[in-house]
Amino acid sequence: MAMRLFSSSPPPPLLSSPATKTSSAALSSLRLRRARPLAAAAAAGGPEREDEAVGAGPFDRRMEEIAKKVPLFEPEMGEPAATADRPLPINLELWLHRAKVHTRKYEFADAEKLLDKCMLYWPEDGRPYVALGKLYSKQSRFDKARAAYERGCQATQGENPYIWQCWAVLESRSGSIRRARELFDAATVADAKHIAAWHGWAILEIKQGNIKKARNLLAKGLKYCGGNEYIYQTLALLEARAERFEQARTLFQQATQCNPKSCASWLSWAQVEMRAENNAMARKLFEKAVQASPKNRFSWHVWALFEANQGNTDKARKLFKIGHAVNPRDPVILQSLALLEYNCASPNVARVLFRKASQIDPRHQPVWIAWGWMEWKEGNERTARSLYQRALSVNSTNECAARCLQAWGVLEQRVGNYTAARRLLRSSLNINSQSEVTWLTWAALEEEQGDPVRAEEIRDLYFQQRIEVVDDASWVMGFLDIIDPALDSVKKLLNIDRPSGPARQGNATSTAEQDGTTTMTPAAAGELPGSSTAEGSSTANLDSIRSAEGLSTSDLDGIVDPRAPYTRQPESDLDVDGFIRRRLGLDPAELDAVLEGSDPRGVISQRRTRRLTRKPLPLLPVP
Repeated sequence: MAMRLFSSSPPPPLLSSPATKTSSAALSSLRLRRARPLAAAAAAGGPEREDEAVGAGPFDRRMEEIAKKVPLFEPEMGEPAATADRPLPINLELWLHRAKVHTRKYEFADAEKLLDKCMLYWPEDGRPYVALGKLYSKQSRFDKARAAYERGCQATQGENPYIWQCWAVLESRSGSIRRARELFDAATVADAKHIAAWHGWAILEIKQGNIKKARNLLAKGLKYCGGNEYIYQTLALLEARAERFEQARTLFQQATQCNPKSCASWLSWAQVEMRAENNAMARKLFEKAVQASPKNRFSWHVWALFEANQGNTDKARKLFKIGHAVNPRDPVILQSLALLEYNCASPNVARVLFRKASQIDPRHQPVWIAWGWMEWKEGNERTARSLYQRALSVNSTNECAARCLQAWGVLEQRVGNYTAARRLLRSSLNINSQSEVTWLTWAALEEEQGDPVRAEEIRDLYFQQRIEVVDDASWVMGFLDIIDPALDSVKKLLNIDRPSGPARQGNATSTAEQDGTTTMTPAAAGELPGSSTAEGSSTANLDSIRSAEGLSTSDLDGIVDPRAPYTRQPESDLDVDGFIRRRLGLDPAELDAVLEGSDPRGVISQRRTRRLTRKPLPLLPVP
């Protein structure tokens, strides 16, 4: 009878109450799923399983209770904290702008903090990674820049072409040509319409002497992106190198039709006309460049150099002063003006201008080199040596350092220090082994010392190691392999008949930032290595493809529309005085006062001083 007091049926499972189900449905569902296997096991196991359940220790029962309280998966938990608490999207734009301002002020730590916040809340946006990589590159922290780009490619799943392209430019500048090609290829795969990737890749191949490959890449850029000013401009400069000036003019005209406000296209075209000795046309193009971008420092600078080479000293001096008034922080304009004054037998005025340019930017090497060259010509060898040494203290491994060492070697050769001259020339060749001037200077030094055999060996060594650039005429077949060989299909694919604006998918100017050189030749300018440099005046500057010497270009009839022949630009005489009064707010009579009264240490852009005071926003009524 006593045995009947205990039921042999298994105990009911521990289920949640109905109130709990109504209050937390997801958690109750998970607890039900955990309780059912236990009840089924107890029902199927009989007394033995019941004994095992009853005989469980306190530790096992405690772990079971903890397992019931901890959910395995809850879809209702929502997004991560960084995404759930994400600020408004306008904060991303504000933080990126503030980071850019901090970078301009060399406040790199503050800019880095802002970019880290952008990447924390918006990891899928590629702009913070691009800005951070450029920030590290500006500080010469290239390893961290690569890490930032790699992190950005992973965060965007490789679909952002801007990150690939910036990474490729970094590798190209570092000398990793093979890696740069792979990254440019990845950028074009991510977005075939990213014009900056095609153009930057083509510039890389031009520097390496692969003219055929560069043309194929430019043709692909036209195919996928349509008419683009930078593509047409680079093709025109290649044609100008081959002295096919009519073809180059047609391409330049198409470039200016794509973007009439492109100062770079007008300046490149003007330099080509200068090379063709068409000076009247070059002057008209310089006027158009100034009208397209009145505050562009390169337009006034290159135009002034042109007038100086033509012998128009007064006009060149006036253009230099206008350029300095518009861009008071540019040391290159003052450097060129100093060389012009020295050429006009005013070395004291030139010294004042050189000193002012060096105070504006003490790290601008060409200023120190040109100043040292002038002091050497004036017979001040000790001052020249100190100035050359100051230039090398800025950077002793770049192209400017190679030119500085070559100029210093010539100085030591002229004063009779042949051992020091050889050492300096050898150091220059260690930096730039392709400098013909340095090799021939060294050979002339050996001949002057009475060793013609050694001089001939040096010349032979130069011809053996120099890089030959050959333009393969079979590039047309490579172009036709890409698109339909029929001319009508070519026009349709390249959008030649329809004028199109510049592509906005990529900033080709920031993509392939090249250093062009424009030299104003004073007396014995062939001995001046520190020529005035207009840095970055064009992404496809005539000197950015200096390695393409001696190429023989094939016909570009497949790219240029034969129904759009070159038409001469209309004649226009620009009133410079009236133009600067109307567009720049400058008084021509006060240009000398602006030049003499500007303080290099506290110079402020006149554009800021003329800026109107900002009116306060009206107060809205509070509801």
